Amino acid sequence: MSSRVRVVVAKPGLDGHDRGAKVVARALRDAGMEVIYTGLHQTPEQIVETAIQEDADAVGLSVLSGAHMTLFRRVLELFDERDARDIVVFGGGIIPEADIPELERLGVARIFTPGATTQSIVEWVRENVTQPVG
Repeated sequence: MSSRVRVVVAKPGLDGHDRGAKVVARALRDAGMEVIYTGLHQTPEQIVETAIQEDADAVGLSVLSGAHMTLFRRVLELFDERDARDIVVFGGGIIPEADIPELERLGVARIFTPGATTQSIVEWVRENVTQPVG
C-alpha cells in the first residue's frame, strides 16, 4: 500500500471567505492526495498543531485579509519551534506581488495569486512535496 501526500489546507486569521480554499482542497483530493481542511478562523498555533498531528507533508494557507505577512511568518516560526520545517508551506490569496519575495525569504515555498488554476496548484504540489515512503 503506497502512502499519499497529506496536505492541510487552512484559513488563518479572521478572514471569513473560504470558497477558494475549498476549491483547492477538493482539487488536491480529486488528484489523489489526502486533504485535511481546518475550516475558518484558525490560529497559526492550531494550524501547526493540526499539521503535526496529521503527519502532513504540506500546509496550504489561504489568506485574503491582508494579514499574510504576519500569519505566514508566525506559522513558519512555529514550525521552527517544533522542529517541523520539513513540512512544505505554500499559500495563496490576495497577496501583493511585492510581498512574495519576502514570504519566500521567510520560507514559503510558493504563493499562488488570483487567477492560478487548480491544475497548476496540483502539479506544483506533485512536483514539490515529497511523496512519503510507505
